[in-house]
Amino acid sequence: MFRKKIAQYLTGKRFIQKIMANPANLNEFRERPTPRLIAGLVLMTFSFVMGWPAIAALSTMAVLYKEPLIAVIGCPTTYALSYVVFIIGAWMSRAPHYLNTLLTYSLQCVLKKIL
Repeated sequence: MFRKKIAQYLTGKRFIQKIMANPANLNEFRERPTPRLIAGLVLMTFSFVMGWPAIAALSTMAVLYKEPLIAVIGCPTTYALSYVVFIIGAWMSRAPHYLNTLLTYSLQCVLKKIL
């Protein structure tokens, strides 16, 4: 009963009708990665590698030298720089496009089971 109500509600939504009418194609995940995609993924990985170890090192230096401003100024700056590098990497690797494709496919699978 509850499942039927959810199915009726979802079938009335235009977004769901569009997803069911145009099935997602996962063939783009099978294609050879482009240099832009690889560079974006490298930048995203580099943002993790540079972010947290640098923050740990700055915090350690602040404690050792008894200068809290090293951590107060350095940690947020390093974290912000890491975030900017991550966003540039996500843009270069077209992460929103791939996530949209993956989300559409997974939503189709769930909807097929419900409907």
